[in-house]
Amino acid sequence: MKNIVIIIFCISLIYGCKTEQSKNKSEAMDGPAKVTLTNTNGKYQLLVNNKPFYIDGAGLEFGNIEALAKHNGNSFRTWRTENGQRSGKEVLDEAYKHGLMVTMGIEVARERHGFDYDDEVAVKEQLENIRKEVLELKDHPALMIWAIGNELNLRATNPKVWNAVNDISKMIHEIDPNHLTTTTLAGISQKEISLIKERCTDIDILSVQMYGDLPNLPKLIKEFGWEKPYMVTEWGATGHWEVPKTEWGAPIEENSTLKAANYLKRYKGGIEADTLQCIGSYVFLWGNKQERTPTWYGIFFEDGKESESVDVMHKIWNNKWPENRTPQIVSFTLNGSTAYENVNLEEGKTYEAILKINDFENDPINYKWEILPESTDLGDGGDYEERPEAIEINFENIEEGKVTFKAPESGVYRLFVYAEDSFGHAATANIPFRVN
Repeated sequence: MKNIVIIIFCISLIYGCKTEQSKNKSEAMDGPAKVTLTNTNGKYQLLVNNKPFYIDGAGLEFGNIEALAKHNGNSFRTWRTENGQRSGKEVLDEAYKHGLMVTMGIEVARERHGFDYDDEVAVKEQLENIRKEVLELKDHPALMIWAIGNELNLRATNPKVWNAVNDISKMIHEIDPNHLTTTTLAGISQKEISLIKERCTDIDILSVQMYGDLPNLPKLIKEFGWEKPYMVTEWGATGHWEVPKTEWGAPIEENSTLKAANYLKRYKGGIEADTLQCIGSYVFLWGNKQERTPTWYGIFFEDGKESESVDVMHKIWNNKWPENRTPQIVSFTLNGSTAYENVNLEEGKTYEAILKINDFENDPINYKWEILPESTDLGDGGDYEERPEAIEINFENIEEGKVTFKAPESGVYRLFVYAEDSFGHAATANIPFRVN
């Protein structure tokens, strides 16, 4: 009996030790991630809990977190801790549920919106408000990096903004020793790099946001003398300021197939090419937004369907294409002309639009057509824009990829087409046109 009691006691002791070990392991998993950087002979490496972590990420405010994980992304960034729909904790909780790490944005006032960085009281008040945000979220296991402000250099003239960013970074490091800090630039210039090196030495990583010129970034980083690590926190479609315009000033949006090709080219030339200082990137935008058009920057559509640019990100993150590919656009014309040929129509007359596409799997395609007035609510630097309301119009003689319609009253418009398969994918293009 004595031996049995001893055996039971030993089993209980062993089981208790294992339970305590499991408990400790669980507690360790639920604690904050320890995020650090290493520099080995000029090659920077981001580490999360001592494991190498290259950022394969996306900018995501309201987009599909589950889809990001499904396509094998490993991180996303936000622009603020409270986005008006979900709290920062709710966003981090969902990231953790799907095994994703987060670069959490912190809203910092912009000079172009009227904030005065000479106002010491306002600057101090902002710092204290940000301290509360950091204290609330700093121990979440999905948190990786703090992004202090977004494009604070855009239309800015007061260099004291970088002193404020530096003070915010120092405050974060004092109360949160586990995570790194960054700030994001709209483009890159010698002036901004010099100011940051002089006034903002506390940040761990520089973040740059570039579009059409992205393949030049590795060269510019060296030319302007940035020697610390950096990441690209916005990149993707050619910017509306970078494209040709119609004779009435409408920027011409690339179709979804041309966009996808440019995404791949820009990734290879502007991100993958720098194996020393670049620690990864966040593609823009894993979701949908109105900015000049409803389709320009989001790589998802308003109804949640994926564009061909999502295929490209899948290829980048998995080194293979998805099993079912998105339809590709071959050509799109209105009255026999492309978007680059200043399409002028006459009110009340009938015109034909033709879309030709290619689908890898020859899936059945459903076509949707829409005409929007040219947007007049034009924001700056990604500010909110109101989506134009579609005009009521009868599309007639609808065939596969073809449609006719009567031109509306005089004004400037865009004709949009969406070619959708039955697997949650769509191709899109639009042609700006003027009615005389």
